[in-house]
Amino acid sequence: MPTIYHDFWINTTIEKVFEAVSTPQGLNNWWTKRCSGKCELKSEYNLYFTDEYDWLAEITKLVQNESIEFKMTKATPEWLSTSFGFVLKKENNATKVEFYHKDWSEVTQEYRVTSFCWADLLRQLKQYLEKGIITPFEERS
Repeated sequence: MPTIYHDFWINTTIEKVFEAVSTPQGLNNWWTKRCSGKCELKSEYNLYFTDEYDWLAEITKLVQNESIEFKMTKATPEWLSTSFGFVLKKENNATKVEFYHKDWSEVTQEYRVTSFCWADLLRQLKQYLEKGIITPFEERS
């Protein structure tokens, strides 16, 4: 099954990166419009973008300041079978982020668009953590 991968470095602590990818407020600063949930294994997160894209995901893997994985439980059909996650590694004075979005049934137009969108959103995550730039939700890809 196809998987999207993006590896990159963020010049900040692993703790700050983990907070940005695992907490509702952190996710709101670069991805979701409104997110809710608790950063606990098996916790359900509401990932709200618009009324049409009001999704749910369950945390299926969680190691504090090391990794987190979300399994989609309510989403568009192509996303529903997928999981995405972040593996973090401290390297010198930076944090290496190994992002993946796995279990796509095939490489479709949605898969290709999603890969592009993740690349742009992860760039915004980097800008948020390194420079404090929060792109308004309406301007995100």
